[in-house]
Amino acid sequence: MTKYVVAGHFGPDDRLDRRTTEREVLGRFDLGASRPELGFGVAGLFGSLRKLNVLPSETGIDLLLLALHVHIADIRLNRRTCSEDGWTRQIAVVVPVSEPDRWRSATATLKTMLQFLTGDHWEFEFRPRPASMTVLAPPRIPKLDDPQFDGVSLYSGGLDSLIGLIDTVAEGEWPLFVSHAGESAVSSPQNKLFKGVQEATADGNRKIDRLRYTARFPRTLIEGAGPENTTRGRSFLFLALGAMAGSGLGTTFKLRIPENGFIALNVPLDPTRLGASTTRTTHPFYLHRWNDLLNITGIPGTVENRYWKKTKGEMITGCARPEVLKRFLSLSLSCAHPSTSRFNEVRHAHCGVCVPCLIRRAAIEEARLERGDPTGYRHGDLRATAFDSMKAEGEQIRGYQYAIERLHGCPDLARILIHKPGPLAEDIERLDELAGVYSRGMAEVGRLLEGVRTFSSMMS
Repeated sequence: MTKYVVAGHFGPDDRLDRRTTEREVLGRFDLGASRPELGFGVAGLFGSLRKLNVLPSETGIDLLLLALHVHIADIRLNRRTCSEDGWTRQIAVVVPVSEPDRWRSATATLKTMLQFLTGDHWEFEFRPRPASMTVLAPPRIPKLDDPQFDGVSLYSGGLDSLIGLIDTVAEGEWPLFVSHAGESAVSSPQNKLFKGVQEATADGNRKIDRLRYTARFPRTLIEGAGPENTTRGRSFLFLALGAMAGSGLGTTFKLRIPENGFIALNVPLDPTRLGASTTRTTHPFYLHRWNDLLNITGIPGTVENRYWKKTKGEMITGCARPEVLKRFLSLSLSCAHPSTSRFNEVRHAHCGVCVPCLIRRAAIEEARLERGDPTGYRHGDLRATAFDSMKAEGEQIRGYQYAIERLHGCPDLARILIHKPGPLAEDIERLDELAGVYSRGMAEVGRLLEGVRTFSSMMS
């Protein structure tokens, strides 16, 4: 099996003395020759941090550089052409860092968390940064440079992150919100939503702030290898961005991830979707590994998801400021494939039939909002037509129908099924609550799909 080696370097003079074997293919990319010229948007990111008085540590910067390597490998190594089974890739990343020994001690944790997240086999090699790039972190002037944030919170522009934003501010917390967005179909509504809530929640002259990062990469890394659109590893970059920012707060911090517990577990709808075919971006096991990584590397943060035992519907009904939520709910974006709207006559950003859309629709219906669901869906009335389960628009609907029927026949199955996406040994004391949030989440979707018809064209 071919191993793909992804290595970053700081300019043409940064020599990488690594020999490859006949079963290895090396892909190199340039991180930039000096601090002001760092590529992939990193120089601009550092400028934004400086304006916020958030001055990340060298270890925090190392984490971001590592995450860039992981993300580039993930999106530029096509699973079909770079694996023997059409999915599982053999990937090694070679990362220049400030303290290689510190990062080598985290290798086992990194392998575990990324194999769990992406389904690939990962290897990590750490080498010293070149002498000219030993110091990337800006110096901090005590008191003068102290930031005004009490933590970090991820903000994606989705409905859960909107509720997390509103709840956090309503409870008197003032974190730095951190966003990562690539395509304009995501970044544009993300920006519009944040600006609206920023103005609606302003406290005197104080407004919530956001760090925004968009990484742009070359289309090809290795000849004939990419690109790849599954992006299972994207959340590693997102969380690394948040942890890097947190390292610049000058104190211990919480990295908040607002995600409903039902989708965080993300139990496969049928037995064929085990493994990384089902996303695991906020699964409890993965978040535990993040806390291990921060502890090993000395970044003084803790990752937490305060909504782990709530369904999306329960998040809506429990929002601290429902009037703000109702005002901006329609601007939040949940769809898994928003960019496909440009190919449809109905130009709504939400398809209405992917897994995130179905959970969103079910949650809003569950909340019984006064004016109903303000979201526009390309597939509007789910009961207006029958959906072919052999096509994309019907696949997830039939998958949920199958899973709901199975759970309805044996409710106790929930306690078994929650273990399917990943280990829960560290959550043994909250298994009842995890099974409960799964059952209630399935019930929400079940009520949405009552009367919705599906068929299989393969059987006709």
